[in-house]
Amino acid sequence: MARVHGTVAEGFEGVFEEFEAVAAAEEEPGAQLAAYVHGRRVVDLWVGEGVSGDSLHALYSSGKGAAYLVVALLVQDGLIDLDRPVAHYWPEFAAAGKGGLTVRDLLAHRAGLIGVDGGLSTAELADDRLLARRLAGQRPFWEPGTGYGYHAFVIGALAGEVVRRVTGRTLQQVYEERVRAPYGLDFYLGLPAEQEARYVPVRPLPPREQALAASMAPAADSLMGIAFNFNATPPTDLVEFANTREVRALGPASSGSVGSARGLARMYAAVLGEVEGGARGPLLKPDVLAEFTRPHSSGPDLVTGERDHFLLGFEAQARRYPFLGPDAFGHSGAVGAQSFADPAGGVAYAYTRRRFSFGGGAGAPENTRLAAAVIEAATR
Repeated sequence: MARVHGTVAEGFEGVFEEFEAVAAAEEEPGAQLAAYVHGRRVVDLWVGEGVSGDSLHALYSSGKGAAYLVVALLVQDGLIDLDRPVAHYWPEFAAAGKGGLTVRDLLAHRAGLIGVDGGLSTAELADDRLLARRLAGQRPFWEPGTGYGYHAFVIGALAGEVVRRVTGRTLQQVYEERVRAPYGLDFYLGLPAEQEARYVPVRPLPPREQALAASMAPAADSLMGIAFNFNATPPTDLVEFANTREVRALGPASSGSVGSARGLARMYAAVLGEVEGGARGPLLKPDVLAEFTRPHSSGPDLVTGERDHFLLGFEAQARRYPFLGPDAFGHSGAVGAQSFADPAGGVAYAYTRRRFSFGGGAGAPENTRLAAAVIEAATR
């Protein structure tokens, strides 16, 4: 059995045991788990050959949480009005019937702008500015505002272009200056070259699970196929995508985040309040946090089929984990990573993986037992 490394605070021994059990069930374990309670780190665990607490993993859509945080900060500053049309800030966006869509509806995945005809190249997916330029003229795939669906590869570029038009800085630059650097986060939208040695390459699913996943792939012209770029030639290979240095260097907000569980959990802890050894929190004032953690969608997601999927941008975590408070917010990542903050208990949680987890795009299944163990210990 692979040896688990790291520490837990007194009272969190049950989390260590759950993490150890999860690792024992994996053929080739490689993961990290971190948690904060009221700004104090209480869980810091890792397992797997070549994995340490300082290792950096590809975290894919986990970066969306950082993107929404940046937008929330600019709303808090009075620079972005959620109920103004996107085209007020970004005039080119008005093409193809999108002129009336508000920033609020954009963040709530209601734009219908889930991809482009013919699919996107790796170069476009890696560069949010190229991606935004391509999306500005694209017709929506449903009437904007009439339904919602996960804008998997593009929401970070769409939000990022609004940020750039308002501030003159990219979303990645604002995140670095306002969030990552001040709070000392090991979680990046754009990995510096000097940090590359810590990156642990993503490993694909085992062959048997790869074959099963291929048999379940969506049709290229379906909404899911378009959202996940299966309509490109060839479709995007997520393992190859994350393991490409250009992607990590540019840090596309929808799909190219890189970091450790420590860094990701610390970001969510900073949203809630002051964190040990860092700048003072909370990052968001109570009214802004309340706005972004209020449900904005009901019914089935047109892309994924998941019900009541989103708050404002952030995923509604209590929908997946009923033991969390109703305003728990965060975001999963394609390898099975999961991260969230639960304001009710002051808990921030992050789990990372080295290898894809079958069906783990919404957070690998083991997150249920690991998160439950953290919440149980925190409430005790």
